[in-house]
Amino acid sequence: MFANTTPHTSDQHRIVTFPGKGTRSVRRSQITLKEVTFQDTEFSKVAHRGVKALNHEIPILILGETGAGKEVLARTLHQESCRGSSPFVALNCAAIPEGLIESELFGYTDGAFTGARRGGMKGKVQLADKGTLFLDEIGDMPLDLQARLLRVLQDRCVTPLGSGKEIPVDITVICATHRDLKQMVAEGSFREDLYYRLNGMTIRIPSLRKRSNFGDFVHHMLRIEAGHDHNIRIDTALMEELSCYCWPGNVRQLQTVLKTCVAFMEEGENLITKEHLTEDFREELSSSRHLHLSKDSGASKGTTLKSAEAEHIRKVIASTGGNISASAAALGISRATLYRRLQNAGMDAALTARD
Repeated sequence: MFANTTPHTSDQHRIVTFPGKGTRSVRRSQITLKEVTFQDTEFSKVAHRGVKALNHEIPILILGETGAGKEVLARTLHQESCRGSSPFVALNCAAIPEGLIESELFGYTDGAFTGARRGGMKGKVQLADKGTLFLDEIGDMPLDLQARLLRVLQDRCVTPLGSGKEIPVDITVICATHRDLKQMVAEGSFREDLYYRLNGMTIRIPSLRKRSNFGDFVHHMLRIEAGHDHNIRIDTALMEELSCYCWPGNVRQLQTVLKTCVAFMEEGENLITKEHLTEDFREELSSSRHLHLSKDSGASKGTTLKSAEAEHIRKVIASTGGNISASAAALGISRATLYRRLQNAGMDAALTARD
C-alpha cells in the first residue's frame, strides 16, 4: 500500500532526481489496483471485490493501521468503479475539530452561524454527489453526528445547517478506521445501526511488517520514488535490517525513508546504504535490531512491536521539544491519534507536551 501519491490539480508533476542523469519532471499517473495490492493474492482478490461492491452501491469499510494506505486504496477503488469519472471527496474525521465536522460534512447557508462564509458553503456530502464520499477515521466521529449521517445515508438527502430544505444526493460511501468499531459498538461509543449501514463489505489492509513479500515491495516503492527507469539498489545488509524493523508508520513511513535516501545520494551513486539514512532513523534501526534479538530470545512479538512503537513516539516527541502538533505531523497522524497512542503506551503527554 502506498502513502497518498495521487496529485492535486495544482500538483500534476513531481521532480525526480536520477543519480548521474540530472533532474527532470515526471508525469504522475493514477495508481492502479494492481500496484496497490502488489503481489498479494488474497488482498488483490478482496480489493477487486471492493470495486464490484461499489458498482452495486454497497458501502465499504477499510480497516488498517495508520499509514497503511487506507485513503489510497479508497481512491483507487473509486477510480476503477463505474463512478471513477465523478468526484471523490474525502473528510478525515479525526483531523477536524468536533465543532466543525458538522458544517464540513453537511454544509451551511449564508448567516447560519457567526463566522460563516458569505453565501454559505456546500458540505462534503453534497460535493460528492454522483461520486464517492470517503470518511477517514470514522471511529472519531461524534455520536450526535453519527445519527445525522445515518439519516443522510437512509434518505439520500442532506440538509445544510441553517436551512430547512432537503437536497437529494447520489453517493457511494467508503469509510476507514484503525479502531475496533465492534468494540466501540459494545461500549456504546459508536452507533450499532450506523456500523451495519457502513459495513457492507470489509477490506483489511495488511501492515507493512506483515507482508511476506517485504523485499520486493520495498523495491517496488523505490521504483515509484526514484522513477521506473532507475538503477538504484539497496544494500543487502541494510535490507535485512529494514525487514526486521517494526515500521510503526507503515508504508507512509517507508515512502519517506526511501525519498530521503534518494535525495541524499550523490551523482553517480546507485546503491543505498545506511549512510543515506537520517541519523534518527539509523538509531531506530539499531534499537529495533536489539528488540528483534530480544524477541528471538523469548519476548513476545506483540510486546516487541508495541515497545518499538512507543520508543519511536518518544524519540519523535523529544526531537520536537515536546510539541504535539509537530510530532503528529512528523508521524503522519492526527493529534487525536497521537494522544491515544500516548495513552495506550502509558505515557503522560501532559508532562512534556506543548502546542
